[in-house]
Amino acid sequence: MLIEGKHEVTYIIYRWLGQGCRRCRGTGRHARLCHEVRHGPWGMVPGGPFSQSAQPVPASWAFAKDLDTVEFQLLDPVSARTSWIAEHNNRIYIPSGYMNSTLGKLWKHWPKHAEKNGEALLRIDGVVYEVRMVRTKDSAALRPVLSELARKYMPTNPPMESMLAEVSSNNLWVFELVNR
Repeated sequence: MLIEGKHEVTYIIYRWLGQGCRRCRGTGRHARLCHEVRHGPWGMVPGGPFSQSAQPVPASWAFAKDLDTVEFQLLDPVSARTSWIAEHNNRIYIPSGYMNSTLGKLWKHWPKHAEKNGEALLRIDGVVYEVRMVRTKDSAALRPVLSELARKYMPTNPPMESMLAEVSSNNLWVFELVNR
């Protein structure tokens, strides 16, 4: 069941966190969690809008090559997430896997929103950049990106053809983050 455009479980979690945040008075772990969820994601838990002002993208994304995770916020609907990132040839990409799994169908609504309206903010080490997320399915362009994702996040490199099959079966979505 959908409530205000969100899955019921997500809505209930947000309400619970919101009620708890109104009750806390800025002390302890609970207050820290409330602050984090209100100003972006907290680990796997989606969060609210970033509180920092955004700036244009940098001239080079090379500094993102060895980052483990980044945070991004969609502007419509407003929601923030933590994600892996891949950099190749001064271009950056965010993947979303398990799209066809039961958990993916329940939990991962953001890729469909990003495909419709890719306006987003990317936060790296507290700095927020204005970006647009563009889904790519081009296997030639994705080969080096998938190789980079495998290098960073997988214990062994799976065959490239199996990774490309994940993309063509819509189980793996890859978004390039470009300048707005």
